[in-house]
Amino acid sequence: MKKIIVASKNPVKIQAALQGFQEMFPSENFEAMGVHVASGVSAQPMGNAETLQGASNRLQAARKIQANADYWVGIEGGNIATDDSMEVMAWVLIQSTTQAGKARTAGFFLPPRIIELVRQGYELGEADDIVFGVSNSKQHNGSSGLLTDNVMTRLRFYVPAVVLALIPFKKSDLY
Repeated sequence: MKKIIVASKNPVKIQAALQGFQEMFPSENFEAMGVHVASGVSAQPMGNAETLQGASNRLQAARKIQANADYWVGIEGGNIATDDSMEVMAWVLIQSTTQAGKARTAGFFLPPRIIELVRQGYELGEADDIVFGVSNSKQHNGSSGLLTDNVMTRLRFYVPAVVLALIPFKKSDLY
């Protein structure tokens, strides 16, 4: 059984990491557990660089807390703002003792009311909860799930990036 440490206690991130590993390496057995670590960036990361830094900070902190593992995974969601729009995306970083991989999710754009709340200082999950009248959506279906009526849940949004971040592990002879 290979041990995956996810740098978050969010059940969606833990499940996304586990599912991505299981899809890429179906003949292997994995267990995933989350550890609580700080991202070291804003509560709502803005921009590609800050979001990537948050994923990296999380991964490194998880390695320090839980050094006995086969893999460590950092997932950080963020927003990329322009004058009149805001794109949601996330970075996934994965390390083992000998290899590293990273990938970014696809992106999608937020509606004006949610953008307004994020610009007022709310985290995206809080803004979603306000607009949709729900609670703790970031640990369930997330923005993508709320906006697509669960066609693209937060889990389904993250898993492809986990799979893509595992390419260097799957094709280690090329990396």
